[in-house]
Amino acid sequence: MHGEYKIPGGKLVVVDVESEQGVLRHVRVAGDFFLEPDEALDAVNGALEGAPADTDAAGLAARIDAALPEGTVMYGLTSEGVGVAVRRALAHATDWTDYDWQLIHEGPQSPALHMALDEVLTAEVAAGRRPPTLRVWEWGAPAVIIGSFQSLRNEVDAEGAARHGIEVVRRISGGGAMFVEPGNTITYSLSVPEALVQGLSFQDSYAYLDDWVLGALGEMGIRAWYQPLNDIATDQGKIAGAAQKRVVGPGGGPGAVLHHVTMSYDIDADKMLEVLRIGREKLSDKGTKSARKRVDPLRRQTGLAREAVIERMIGSFAGRYGLTRGKVTDGELARARELARAKFGSPEWTARVP
Repeated sequence: MHGEYKIPGGKLVVVDVESEQGVLRHVRVAGDFFLEPDEALDAVNGALEGAPADTDAAGLAARIDAALPEGTVMYGLTSEGVGVAVRRALAHATDWTDYDWQLIHEGPQSPALHMALDEVLTAEVAAGRRPPTLRVWEWGAPAVIIGSFQSLRNEVDAEGAARHGIEVVRRISGGGAMFVEPGNTITYSLSVPEALVQGLSFQDSYAYLDDWVLGALGEMGIRAWYQPLNDIATDQGKIAGAAQKRVVGPGGGPGAVLHHVTMSYDIDADKMLEVLRIGREKLSDKGTKSARKRVDPLRRQTGLAREAVIERMIGSFAGRYGLTRGKVTDGELARARELARAKFGSPEWTARVP
């Protein structure tokens, strides 16, 4: 069995391994990482040899750490990353380059329709009727998008939203509220087969699916990193938040993962504070006293137009994994429009957690 794992901010780890009578055999770890001294690699392989095949990534990492020679130095490599690569091998996980990725980047659409498209397209990926898809959104109107489990009244100032003409919609994924305006926000979705994140913990899957955009930002001169559980941050502050939803496949079979990210290109902080109820507890948890300092727009950090940032992101993804331009099919759009009307545009759904 073969498993690969690109350590976020680090290097690629490759593991070839067999499982015989419930234990790991013939373990071989490789990759483009740096490791000193040379014999440390033999220690890693030896630590994994004979380990119970159901050992989780943390347990495998502990075995490796206990076996490493004193003074071992790892560059672009972690014991936990090796453990994850083993788990992915045993789970028969796929890699980004195993797929023919499709790009959808169409004209502005309503907030409710965007919510519906995420659900429909991810269900199509789960059913095997659509290839893995990167969808870049264009917003037809300003909006507040609240997480699936958030309280509407606790998160949104209804009077402030009405005063500024801002629609409130609820998405199918968890996480926190996002304030978006058409020219100030960059949003994208990844709809991917479940096999792509096999062997990863929930937290690791966030870092894994965000790694490409960290690389894209780096190419634009921004040193960004994944900040657990679902933020992308820089030295200047948070620039993006991610959320996920797991979709079960037909008949309960292998499904798909929806991973979407909203990035702040620019932001009207005063308006945001009039619309969102941002509590002191949330701010203190983020280590800042001011909501205005929590989000640092990409416009200031890159000096690029929003459209140029998007094109560079798309180009970076295509350079890594390949990307063919596609579109939402007529059938997908019809289902999404009906879902936007009956579900995402309904007061019952939006206020399902009052």
